[in-house]
Amino acid sequence: MKKIAILGSTGSIGTQALDVVRNLPEEFSVEVLAANSNVEFFARQVEEFHPKLAVLSDESAYRILREKKFHGVEIAGGRQAFIDAAGFDGVEIVLTSMSGFAGLEPTLKAIDCGKNIALANKETLVVAGELVTKSARARGVKILPVDSEHGAFFQCLQGEDSRTIEKLLLTASGGPFRGKHRDELLNVTINEVLAHPTWNMGRKITVDSASLVNKGLEVIEAKFLYGVDYDQIQVVVHPQSVVHSMVEFNDGSIIAQLAAPDMRLPIQYALTYPRRLPSPVKRLNFWQMNALTFEQPDIETFLGLKFAFEAGRAGGTLPCTFNAANEVAVNEFLRGRIKFLNIYNVIDKAMTSCPFVQNPTLEDLLAVDAEARRLSAEFIGRRL
Repeated sequence: MKKIAILGSTGSIGTQALDVVRNLPEEFSVEVLAANSNVEFFARQVEEFHPKLAVLSDESAYRILREKKFHGVEIAGGRQAFIDAAGFDGVEIVLTSMSGFAGLEPTLKAIDCGKNIALANKETLVVAGELVTKSARARGVKILPVDSEHGAFFQCLQGEDSRTIEKLLLTASGGPFRGKHRDELLNVTINEVLAHPTWNMGRKITVDSASLVNKGLEVIEAKFLYGVDYDQIQVVVHPQSVVHSMVEFNDGSIIAQLAAPDMRLPIQYALTYPRRLPSPVKRLNFWQMNALTFEQPDIETFLGLKFAFEAGRAGGTLPCTFNAANEVAVNEFLRGRIKFLNIYNVIDKAMTSCPFVQNPTLEDLLAVDAEARRLSAEFIGRRL
């Protein structure tokens, strides 16, 4: 029985991970559950899975949680408690499914404590890829990707020599605005942005999918997961979301991973690796498929992908700035304070204004993240 910790248990990935545990109860022991502030939902998870440690990072939510009675469960709260939970004794694999930059320090803590990582928090590698991968190598820690696209690459590369990779073909659904031009996106609503055609995800990642920022984050993540150059990563729009990604090898062969669009599949493979176990995921029926289509991305309309390649190639702290500005902008968009296309303006402004460090330490990244957020908020404030 594998002992696991789930950081971000009340979010989309965390709840689907717990579905995987429900389906394979003999395979997993949930030792740690950690979330931000959704007290009542989190309390139900604690009641059901009875972890040894339950943590809420929000202090006021923690004070409510600790009034509840959970026999044999240690309750903790606050930002540092959330980070420390990643290193909990006995845990073998930590699923990092919290959103955004907040995932970096818990992931580094887990790696420092020798825990394997089921990585759903792509921002960790985006903002600190060199730091995280170097630390993982030094401690012999596996980083197992949970994103459907990176889970696909991971499966396609089983038994292969990574030196024979010619190209990673990273698929993208295209989001709800595939085929539209900038003038058609000037006044799109929050509900229109959140109406993803194939995936059921959290609000922030759904906005990122619409802007193609999410695909840009995955491009940078792929560079560090698989050690390729940016010229070896090609984004392919595939609206059916059946081919989750492909690897082209130096002999011209292409291996693809196909499945129904269901995040429980890559979550389960990361948690059970190297074994494959039965899952309730819907099976593909090729006789019922009309077509699988592929297109080039429109990077002049959807600038998130263009900015990500620029940030990734520059390296240093620029991906950190890119991510921080996007997080601020998306939050402001979801609050109704800026328009959808303004997200790109905020990112562009931060990338050209924020201080740059070529070989950052953790302290540098924390400082640049804070400054990028300050500059982004200031820019938004001036525009309103």
